[in-house]
Amino acid sequence: MHMRWEAFLAAVQERGEYSSEEEAERAARVVLALLGAHLVGEERAELAARLPETYALILLNPLQAAEPLNPERFVRATAAWIEGATEGTAKWDTGAVLSVVADAAGEDLVRRVLLQLPPGYDLLFGHPHAT
Repeated sequence: MHMRWEAFLAAVQERGEYSSEEEAERAARVVLALLGAHLVGEERAELAARLPETYALILLNPLQAAEPLNPERFVRATAAWIEGATEGTAKWDTGAVLSVVADAAGEDLVRRVLLQLPPGYDLLFGHPHAT
């Protein structure tokens, strides 16, 4: 079962302590577009099925990545795509979005997603050592 758009965005807005829905929306779109470039196969499709359709489409039609980004480079890439962001704010944005994604996904799927990512993403998802 997938999470409704309003519930997903409200959770991102709350976790990120954003003052507006637009800020939460911007962070969600960028982080999910970057994440989608790192996932393949069944895990990406299953994760998309648990997200609101708008975000599922972003995950399934990601930005292209030449190589897998380690967590630090993922945060820097997020900062580059969000106007006015710093690495510090991008880390916050990434954690806010990915922790909500983890809630929507559930433990088993998060564990399988983390197996596709370079080491260290467990912290960005708010699930230390979930692998």
